[in-house]
Amino acid sequence: MRTIRQIRRKENGPRLVTAPVSEAAPALDARLVAIQALIPLGLQAVAEELEAEVIRLAGLRYARGDGQPAHVRWGRQAGSIYLADQKLGLAVPRVRDRNRGVEVPLATYAAFQQPRALDEGLFRRVLGGLAQREYAACAEAVPEAFGLSRSTVSRRFVRASARQLTALQERRLDGEQWVALFLDGKRFAEDGLVIAVGVTVTGAKQILGFVQTATENRKSCTAFLRGLVERGFQPADGLLVVLDGAKGLRAAVDDVWGARAQVQRCQWHKRENVVSHLPKRLQPEWRQKLQRAYAQPTYEAAKAALLRCQRELRLLNASAAASLLEGLEETLTLHRLGLGALLGASFRTTNVLESIMAQVEQRTAKVDHWRTSDQKQRWCAAALLQLEPRLRKVKGYRHLPQLVAALRTARSLTRDAA
Repeated sequence: MRTIRQIRRKENGPRLVTAPVSEAAPALDARLVAIQALIPLGLQAVAEELEAEVIRLAGLRYARGDGQPAHVRWGRQAGSIYLADQKLGLAVPRVRDRNRGVEVPLATYAAFQQPRALDEGLFRRVLGGLAQREYAACAEAVPEAFGLSRSTVSRRFVRASARQLTALQERRLDGEQWVALFLDGKRFAEDGLVIAVGVTVTGAKQILGFVQTATENRKSCTAFLRGLVERGFQPADGLLVVLDGAKGLRAAVDDVWGARAQVQRCQWHKRENVVSHLPKRLQPEWRQKLQRAYAQPTYEAAKAALLRCQRELRLLNASAAASLLEGLEETLTLHRLGLGALLGASFRTTNVLESIMAQVEQRTAKVDHWRTSDQKQRWCAAALLQLEPRLRKVKGYRHLPQLVAALRTARSLTRDAA
């Protein structure tokens, strides 16, 4: 496509010349032409629907007695509707009830005036990285559109994200066979969030919810987990709980599920806690040693390798050795169940939650100023629910029936011992 522009020359007056445009311009022009062609068709369809309702109320123009009693046409007025996330001007017909002396509202017009049904589209655009200040310029790509101001976008995003938060907090969790639960506390907008992700026996991941708390304390975490149970999170044959070792979270799991839960401490957190006591020059070497120990295929071999590391560390740094011993058994829960080699890639660390929170941060990075707790929770819930359909099944999901059987056996042994 070539464009025509005017060049004025002093001696000969104006003349028309052609000048090439960039390669991106044809695609842009074609898209705008398509948009400009579709918008009038949409407006025409809306006008026809409005006219059909006027006919039902007041009858055909210049006809008598074929409408509802006392309803008459009453001219037109300027109005606006929403089409494809755009606010568009439209001449709206009016109907009046002469007996009562009031105007009869048109249900069709009221429906097209409500942007609520389109909030989700705008909500996805804003969450995807389109700043509210920039949305008006994007809306103005259609010349007939009024555009959406920053305040309008903000109000509609608040409505849409509030519905997302309510959906996350209230949706039922029964109807699934739950086999595992990931729990971890993360920093979000200078606050603490404890997030829960459940895994079904088919390997599917589902965001269960989150609680905003300054620390991972026992009281708030217990209330949060009991809320999940009330919504239907009821593992039948036992539950594998993967967490980072926070004492409050660990105590909350005991309070809610007791012996029904087998706790797998995150091996990555344990390794980093241990090497943090060592000089930086020694940390890479000890990361590799601990990693090799945890990579042993059986419980006996892995525990023996870790105890050897502990004896070496005791001579090098007593604090690092004590850190390794603390909670050592719970870092080997999968090994003890006989599933370290089959399910270790997914369940020996809290990487599932680390990956989710990294994606949440990508979607919330444009927010420069967090004002209220409600705003933080709405954004977090919206981001979590948007990425949930993209979550893949856990690695080794075909072996999850073996995990169910192992949890059932472990529960029976615990009951017999008690």
